[in-house]
Amino acid sequence: MFYAFPYTPVITNTENNPKVIELHLSAGVIHQVDVIFQSGCNHQEFVQIFHGNFQVWPSNRGGKLRGNATIISFRDFYELKLGQTVLQAKVWTTLTTDFKELIVQMGILSKRVLQPLSFEELIRAVKEI
Repeated sequence: MFYAFPYTPVITNTENNPKVIELHLSAGVIHQVDVIFQSGCNHQEFVQIFHGNFQVWPSNRGGKLRGNATIISFRDFYELKLGQTVLQAKVWTTLTTDFKELIVQMGILSKRVLQPLSFEELIRAVKEI
C-alpha cells in the first residue's frame, strides 16, 4: 500500500502553530518515505513526522525536513502495530506569500512480505541443509 498526504501551508502555520496532519495508515512496516517540496518552497516550508510524542523523521530531535524542488526519499523499516497506526506530520512555513503544496508519501507492506522468515526460521533452514 502506498499513502499520499498533500497539504499547502497557510500564513498562520508557524513553527509555534504548525498544522498537524494525521496520517492514518495500515498496520505493517513503513519501508519507503517520500516528502516532496515543490519549486518555490525555498527551504521555508518544514515537516516533522511523529508517532505519538516520538519524533520519527528526521531522526534527530528538533530537526526538520525542508527543501526546494526536492524529493526527500528514503527507505526504512518502521513497524506499525494494530491500534497504533496513526502518525502526525507537523507542517509550518516562514513564507509570507505564494505557499506551495507539500506531499508526504509512505509505502507500507506487511512484515511477512518484507521479512518472510524470522531469524529462528532461518537458523532451522540452515541446519536442514
